[in-house]
Amino acid sequence: MGEARGDGTDSATSTGGGHLTVVQGVALYVGAVLGTGLLALPSLAAEAAGPASLLAWMGLIVVSIPVAATFAALAGRYPDAGGPATFARRAFGPRVSAVAGWWFYFGALAGMPAASAFGSAYVTELIGGDQTTTIVVAVILVAITVTVNAFGVRVSGRVQLVFAGVLALLLIVAVVVSVPRADVSNLQPFAPHGISGLAVAMSLLVWAFIGWETVTHLAVEFRNPRRDLPLATGISLAVISVLTLAVAGVTILVLGRKAAQTDAPLALLLAEGTGISARTVTAVIAVVVSLGVLNAFIASLSKLGSALGRDGALPGWLASGSEAGEVPRRSLLVVTIGTALSFVIAMLSGFHIEPLLLAENACLIGIYAIAMAAGTRLLPTGSWGWWLALIALCLVLVVLVLAREYLLFPLVLAVGAVTYRRWSSGGNHNRSADAAAE
Repeated sequence: MGEARGDGTDSATSTGGGHLTVVQGVALYVGAVLGTGLLALPSLAAEAAGPASLLAWMGLIVVSIPVAATFAALAGRYPDAGGPATFARRAFGPRVSAVAGWWFYFGALAGMPAASAFGSAYVTELIGGDQTTTIVVAVILVAITVTVNAFGVRVSGRVQLVFAGVLALLLIVAVVVSVPRADVSNLQPFAPHGISGLAVAMSLLVWAFIGWETVTHLAVEFRNPRRDLPLATGISLAVISVLTLAVAGVTILVLGRKAAQTDAPLALLLAEGTGISARTVTAVIAVVVSLGVLNAFIASLSKLGSALGRDGALPGWLASGSEAGEVPRRSLLVVTIGTALSFVIAMLSGFHIEPLLLAENACLIGIYAIAMAAGTRLLPTGSWGWWLALIALCLVLVVLVLAREYLLFPLVLAVGAVTYRRWSSGGNHNRSADAAAE
């Protein structure tokens, strides 16, 4: 059924012909999924639900399994720079594909100031300065990752190994030095705020498990996507689950009530266990995490932009770089300019980045819904993959409600994507392909 919907423009093969390895794929997933939330979310969840927040962490790991597995199955079958946009094209046609592509491309661009400012804010606190310092350091972080990606995914994939390795090492050290000070009495009272507190904790932690869609845009860059993507996803699920539960567990067992009173529990654990300044530790972790997130997203955005240009959802000038081994430098240039504009908008609004981040989250959850729905049409009906996609779709639709008024941003982008497809010259050039896809 899914194969019949191909439009002839997707690289739907099981061999990518790229250079990314399974280990590099795991590094990309770890950087994209663990993200910046791991530094602060354990304390926020502990404040909302107490020790019961551990149940929220476990629950969302369980939710991640069908979502991640569906993305891996689809990317392995249809490795293409379009990622979820490609899945949507094959399942629902070019208009829905354009919407999914715009949601990731422009949604992630809107969130770039937030992703980079997270790390830069801690650097500012360490070295001293004001908001201008935070912005300057954030721009430097973006510039580093843009420069790395200008050399192609082969280089950015290797650099990502360093980022992910350093992050994993910091997390492991934090757990190891903290375990001797663990006290099971800190588990009482277990649920001081009842079921309502647990629900709040889950709503907060949802954003800690977004990022599984990112690597699908790089599927064509893997040596054997159909084999490597599911393997990298499975390993990543295990690594991310162990690391997050370990950090969340020692946060509760070691810090107790103090876990809800600090903005950076992970840094506090490291500082108390090693004797190093908490500010220094926090800044190092924040920078490493931010660089990992930015590197993964800029690599994915650049590839996606070239695919959207190829398929008529964005100007055809962007199409260069969508194939395996090619560097999408034109799309990378647009990503750089778009990020700069996002910074300007953020600065004009007083650099209040939370609305931008929530708007990006609304777009990403929308992409998840489309991708999971595509999985129910493209994966063999009744198979394990099909059932996982159906379960994931139901779970994602529930999560989508949490976006509330921020759903307006993806709605505006959807209108823009459909309008562009209808009136642009790119859409006219792809009319025959559109008819085939529909």
